[in-house]
Amino acid sequence: MRTNRRRFIATALAGGVGATASALSSYGSQAQDAGSAGALNPRYATLDEVLKQPVLKKELFTTPVIIETLELLRYQGNFLCRVRSTGGAEGISVGHSGLNSLYPIFVNLLQPFFLGKDARDLDLLLEKVYIYNFNFRLSGMALGIPLATIEFAILDMLGRIANQPMGQLIGEIRHPQVAVYQATEYREKSVEESLELIKRDVAEYHAHALKIKVGGLMFMTKDIKAVGPQGRTETIIPLIRKTFGDDMALYADANGFYTPEEAIRVGRLLEEYRYGFFEEPVMFDWYEETKQVADALALPVAGGEQEYSLHGFRGLIAHDGLQIVQPDNYYFGGMIRSMRVARMAQAFGKDCTPHMSGGGLGYLYMMHFVSALPNACPHHEFKGLRTNVPFECKTSPLAVADGKVKVPTGPGLGVEIDAGYIQKHQPVKA
Repeated sequence: MRTNRRRFIATALAGGVGATASALSSYGSQAQDAGSAGALNPRYATLDEVLKQPVLKKELFTTPVIIETLELLRYQGNFLCRVRSTGGAEGISVGHSGLNSLYPIFVNLLQPFFLGKDARDLDLLLEKVYIYNFNFRLSGMALGIPLATIEFAILDMLGRIANQPMGQLIGEIRHPQVAVYQATEYREKSVEESLELIKRDVAEYHAHALKIKVGGLMFMTKDIKAVGPQGRTETIIPLIRKTFGDDMALYADANGFYTPEEAIRVGRLLEEYRYGFFEEPVMFDWYEETKQVADALALPVAGGEQEYSLHGFRGLIAHDGLQIVQPDNYYFGGMIRSMRVARMAQAFGKDCTPHMSGGGLGYLYMMHFVSALPNACPHHEFKGLRTNVPFECKTSPLAVADGKVKVPTGPGLGVEIDAGYIQKHQPVKA
């Protein structure tokens, strides 16, 4: 089966996704006493060594960078994070829309922890903050979104100090341009309406790659029926291939809709029409079922958008539950934690393409992360360039050309947010 997967990947992705190593025993057969060394998957030793390696290039900074102030700023429904060092350096990040619900976690549980800390220790700080005030009890988006907002601002500040873009702080620049896939969201519309909207989106950005939704919206919903005996999914999978031709790279996302048996059935249809990966075929935390689907298909299974734990990714990678990891830079708490996931995947020949969620400049954070990915997939999630954040970028037109976007090369995030816009924001108090 792994030979079939390698053959499929070579055909569908033109070598973009590396072959995975042989599967070891299932989660069920490993469910023994964790204290017994013989019970553990031997891959864990390799993955634990990967996790020990620092991500931030601390050697770029010869003197301490002490965080003097850390502010969450709000204007209407928009958030910025501003960090300043005792030496006068400053960094800004643009918050995720989820902060409208989560800002108390920022100001009560995260902001106090970072004050007075040396920003050069960011790797360690991102571990310790989970223990501070038992923050790990809030794992997931509740903690990840505020934490990522802080990390992005600190990386922007450090990038300005070192005169390096964010990607160079967490790796080597391997992808100065990021090839994108057009992500579409139309699963609750008819096939006909979906197709017209997808064609519009592809035309707007001259996309060379496309991801569609299959199934319904999570479980306990229904796949909208198409005309005739087939469901929407069975109709749209071949129709998209026919519409856009063999040169279009196609991907599919089920958002956890299927049972394992149904996921395998739909996965085989995706294989038939040469889709490049199958994202979240079952619920994200159904680890054994995810592996069941992965073992049955030659099509690579992708996931990780909802995963909140390094340990969870560690298990999925060790047991070949995923062939492609998709941490979300916001949901997962920032680029450094996401890079740890990518490195674990790389250790066993697996690739990474981050999930991209909301945020006024979310696509820029995605691009900086991908620019340094050692095991990047051929294409990465893209939902357009629209934003209500006014800014200037001198080192990239930030436009899609030939399916790619040039990553800014200026320091930090590589853009300057309009000063007047920043001034409209007021500090959020505890």
